[in-house]
Amino acid sequence: MLLAVGVCFASGVSAEGMEERLRTQLRSTTAQLQSLQSEQAQASAARIAAENQAKASQAQIKQLTAELAKTKALSEQLTGQQDSLQSRAQAQAAASSEQIGKFKQAYDELLVMARGKEAERSKLQAQLAERDTQVQQCSVKNQQMYGVAKEILQAYEKIDVSEVMKIRQPFAGSARVRFEELAQGFGDDLYKTQFDAPQAAAH
Repeated sequence: MLLAVGVCFASGVSAEGMEERLRTQLRSTTAQLQSLQSEQAQASAARIAAENQAKASQAQIKQLTAELAKTKALSEQLTGQQDSLQSRAQAQAAASSEQIGKFKQAYDELLVMARGKEAERSKLQAQLAERDTQVQQCSVKNQQMYGVAKEILQAYEKIDVSEVMKIRQPFAGSARVRFEELAQGFGDDLYKTQFDAPQAAAH
């Protein structure tokens, strides 16, 4: 009887210990499960955050790609405009250089013409001065000739008929000589009053 009670008591104690162990293990398992659920929730949240971040990164990449394409297109447009402007500038520079060459050639031609005209003007001016000198000399000679002519007229006015008759006489040598000397003097004076343009130019 006592043995049976002892066995029953021992069985009760063993059952309680096992139940306690089971409860402890259950709590531990529950705690582990909660910990796993918590980690799973954190992992899920991290995954969602990573997905959102990936989506944001993809959107940013698309935006940057679009901006890069716009920038590239703008750069190509600016490069084309720059090439066009450079070509126009080179064409204008070439045209300006050609125009400057034409202006310089025309200026040189005008300069040669101007020098020729100046030389011709100087030559004409020298000829005009020479002609003025010749005219002055001719005027002086004319005045001298006019004076000689007046002297001749005065001399003939003083000759009377008797002197003329003496000149015609065969033996009137002295009178003839005097008249010949007078005529020779008038001839010399007239010769001196002649105007020779080449001789005047040489002087």
